[in-house]
Amino acid sequence: MKLDNYINGYRSYLRLEKSLSENSIESYLFDINKFKQFLELKNLDITPVDINLNHLQTFISWINELGMSSHTQARVISGLKSFFNYLLLENIIKSAPTELLESPRLARKLPDTLSIDEINRLIDAIDLSQAQGQRNKAILETLYGCGLRVSELINLKISCLFFNSSFIRIIGKGDKERLVPIGRTAQKQISIYMETIRCHQEIKKGNDDIVFLNRYGAKLTRAMIFTIIKRLAVKINLKKTISPHTFRHSFASHLIDGGADLRAVQDMLGHESITTTEIYTHLDREFLRDAIIQFHPRK
Repeated sequence: MKLDNYINGYRSYLRLEKSLSENSIESYLFDINKFKQFLELKNLDITPVDINLNHLQTFISWINELGMSSHTQARVISGLKSFFNYLLLENIIKSAPTELLESPRLARKLPDTLSIDEINRLIDAIDLSQAQGQRNKAILETLYGCGLRVSELINLKISCLFFNSSFIRIIGKGDKERLVPIGRTAQKQISIYMETIRCHQEIKKGNDDIVFLNRYGAKLTRAMIFTIIKRLAVKINLKKTISPHTFRHSFASHLIDGGADLRAVQDMLGHESITTTEIYTHLDREFLRDAIIQFHPRK
């Protein structure tokens, strides 16, 4: 198809110019390939120069009919805008047909969080008599104690641990680096794991600097972290649907509820925009009610 060469060029642009991770690149390309699939179904083998707003609007109507949620539609539109902006930069097109393309209005959904008691119960449910128990405890303490993404956790390096300064260095989205404070509890559990479990493992080549390893001495997968957490949730009969990201949400929510500065939390999470961090500033109804009863002059 005529669009293929442009998509390949876009892939190289995302990797070389934007320095995105492979996961991010695949997400962007998924959106473009969905548009390509639509064009193929309509028997439209056209170049980007021929694509107009009507094509894009018809495409959005098509994915809406497929049952895609408004959030997914908004992400696809964002991906299309990125693609056509690339084509503009390369002087392949003179104007972007996405300029007048509107995204669906999104309801702001608060992320699921765990209470401090629920986090304690999950961590306490870890069987430390098992070979990987201490590792799993260190993993959960690090997820919650530092608010890491799961990809950041599994790629955490020993050379990035600065316990003397109580910081760890994280390579986040787009290979952007940030320093994240790490508390005494997480430091202690990582140290115990490294001194009692990891030091006795035969480590596979290329994994010497990775903190958390599987039983074969290799880096853990994202799926394995999900499995560890899901099994613990079942063990304590937790009814919430949780994932590694739930610990990140809980980290941010508990900090802000405790009075932490929003900008500081933004830096710790590695958010580019403060608006992303602002979703954690929610207050539950009971807290609002108590605040009004206590402070409002006409309570």
